[in-house]
Amino acid sequence: MDHRKRFRFIVNFMYYGFIVGAVYLLLQYGLGLIAPFIAAFVIAYILRRPAKFFSDLLRIPYKPVAFFFVLLFYCTIGTFIALIGIKLFSTATDLVLRLPAIYTTQMEPYLISMYKLIEKEVYQMDPALITIINEYFNHFIQSLGDLISSLSVMAVGGISGIASSLPVFFIKMLLMVISSFFIAGDYDLLVGFILRQFSGKGKELVIQIKEYIVGTLFVCIRSYALIMTITFIELSIGLTIIGVENSILIALMISIFDILPVLGTGGIMIPWTIITALQGNYSMSIGLLAVYLAITVIRNILEPKIVGSQIGLHPVVTLISMFVGVQLFGVIGLFGFPITLSLLRHLNSTGVIKLFR
Repeated sequence: MDHRKRFRFIVNFMYYGFIVGAVYLLLQYGLGLIAPFIAAFVIAYILRRPAKFFSDLLRIPYKPVAFFFVLLFYCTIGTFIALIGIKLFSTATDLVLRLPAIYTTQMEPYLISMYKLIEKEVYQMDPALITIINEYFNHFIQSLGDLISSLSVMAVGGISGIASSLPVFFIKMLLMVISSFFIAGDYDLLVGFILRQFSGKGKELVIQIKEYIVGTLFVCIRSYALIMTITFIELSIGLTIIGVENSILIALMISIFDILPVLGTGGIMIPWTIITALQGNYSMSIGLLAVYLAITVIRNILEPKIVGSQIGLHPVVTLISMFVGVQLFGVIGLFGFPITLSLLRHLNSTGVIKLFR
C-alpha cells in the first residue's frame, strides 16, 4: 500500500507539474501571439450588454448596433488612451534627452559649490586631507557623470527599441480592431460554438469559471481604483502642505503612474526628491521624502487587505501571489495570479476540484 501511495503521488505530481509547465509556457510565449484576439473578445464582451439593450429597445438587428458600439468605443476611449500614451511618451523622451544637460547645468555646479564649503572646513582642520578629498571628489564627479550619460544612453536605446517595435504594435492593434467588429457581431455564435465542444459537466465548469473570473476581475479593478483614489488624496494633501505648485494635477498623474509594478510612486518621487536635494532645496526634498514614505507604508498595509478581502484571499497569500505574478509575467501576473488563486479556492470550496483541505 505504501508503494502504491508513493507511486500514485509521483504520477499525480508529474501530471499536475506537466499542466503547470504547459500553462506557464503558454502564458510566457503564446500569450503575445493571441493577445490581440483576447483583447478583442474582452471588448466585445464589455459592449455586448449595452448593444443588446439598445437593439431590443430600438428594435434594430443586433449586429449593426454592435458594430456601432465598437466604432464608438475606439473613437472615444481608444483615441483618449492613444493621446495620453503619445503625451507620456513625448514627455519621457524629452526628459531623457535633457538629462545630461540637467546634470551639467544644475547638479554638477551645486555639487562643486558644496565641495568648496566642505574643502574650506577640512582645510581648517587638517590641510593634508585636501589632496585625498580632491581625488575622491573628482572620481565621484566623473563616476556620476558617466552614470548619468550611461543612463541616458540606455534610456535612448530603450526608446529606440520601443520605436522600432511600433510597426508590430500597430499591426497587433489593427488585428484587435478588426477582430473586435467580427467578434462583437457574432459573439453569441462564437460562444455557442466554444461551449458545444464541452460535455455537460465541462460546460457548467467553463461557465462557472467565466462568471467567477469576470466578477473577480471587476472586483480587482474596483479595488485598485480605490487604492489609486487613496493615493491621489494622500498625494494631494501632502504636496499641498509642502507647497508644490499644481499639486492636484501632479498628484493625479503620480497616482495613475502608481499602478505600474516595480516603478509605482517611487519612479517619480525618488528622482524628484534627489534632484530637489541636489538643487539645494532641502526643505522641499525632506517634504517629498516624507510624503513618499507615508504613501508607501500606507499602500503596503492597505493593498493586500483591500485586494485580498475583495477576492477572498488572506493578505499574506495575496501579497505573495502579487509578488510572484509580477516577477513572472509583469502587469498580467500582478492581476492574474491573485485571481487564479482565488478561482482555485472557490472551485475547491464548492467541491468542483480537490486541491487542499
